Amino acid sequence: MRGRRRPDDVAVDTGARHVPVLLAEVLQALALQPGGRYLDGTFGAGGYARALLEAAPGATLLGLDRDPTAIAGGADLVAEMAGRLTLSQARFGELAEEAQRFQMAPLDGVVLDIGVSSMQIDQAERGFSFRFDGPLDMRMGREGQSAADILNETEEGLLANIFYHYGEERRSRAVARAVVEARRKEPLTTTKQLADLVAGIVWTEPGGAHPATRVFQALRIAVNDELGELVKALHAAEAVLKPGGRLVVVTFHSLEDRIVKQFMAARSGRSPAGSRHAPVVAIAEPTFRLVSKGAVAPTDAEMRLNPRARSAKLRAAERLTTVARAAEPDLVALAEVPDPQPRRRP
Repeated sequence: MRGRRRPDDVAVDTGARHVPVLLAEVLQALALQPGGRYLDGTFGAGGYARALLEAAPGATLLGLDRDPTAIAGGADLVAEMAGRLTLSQARFGELAEEAQRFQMAPLDGVVLDIGVSSMQIDQAERGFSFRFDGPLDMRMGREGQSAADILNETEEGLLANIFYHYGEERRSRAVARAVVEARRKEPLTTTKQLADLVAGIVWTEPGGAHPATRVFQALRIAVNDELGELVKALHAAEAVLKPGGRLVVVTFHSLEDRIVKQFMAARSGRSPAGSRHAPVVAIAEPTFRLVSKGAVAPTDAEMRLNPRARSAKLRAAERLTTVARAAEPDLVALAEVPDPQPRRRP
């Protein structure tokens, strides 16, 4: 079944494969209804989809995945569910259009499991992991710009910002400089080339994550516009959920969780308190109600059984009757890499 990895799990091999993270908590947060209509925006190996359809008699589910391999791999589950499961190759940012296209809207629930799947990481030819030497690809949908394209064509300042903004790599400028110097001699085309280059610049404590962990994460996010798709998906879910419908999102690193947290806070009518220096700003009418206070984390028992669950966080909200609102500009900005600032002359 489906599993997601925390950012540094590309350097860890626990032997566990494709285990759905926070599965019981996801099903509880969805408040499943018999005969309900649901959408899994990140189908993967079908772990959530199977559990949902087995737990909700008569329910139907639309599963999306941008990876054609995942869609093809779900054919047996589609047959087993006898008309209750439909799969479509699409980005989860397109979930509103897909729900309308398959006449599934309005929905009783939307679940999103954000990140890269274990199946993708374990395939060397996909280029997601430095545990295996393979081509620098990282394209979930197998189309568009690859990681090698970004490394070999992006100017140094923007490359540094990608490493810093998407990977939170402190030595982003040094890594970007080394990449530019290396590609002058020959293009960077393999995961081993990049991992070795970064390992010569970034220092980590013995037993810690591989030095290239954050750079690989940053490239993967940039290649697939993961944060941009997440922002689109949150607003799309608001548009197609019926009153009382649930939005459940599982994230695996702080960048994703920050976006989900801010979206749900803004949409549930929460905002920072004002002061005499900064008056309270008028709050728009809420479109969601928070299902739980703060994020739900895995139990100690789950983390012992599946170490990849350690950084997972679940947030959930229930749709209200209010009309959906326009996109939050602050969230859109969080998903974008800032343009490099021009260097000042001494």
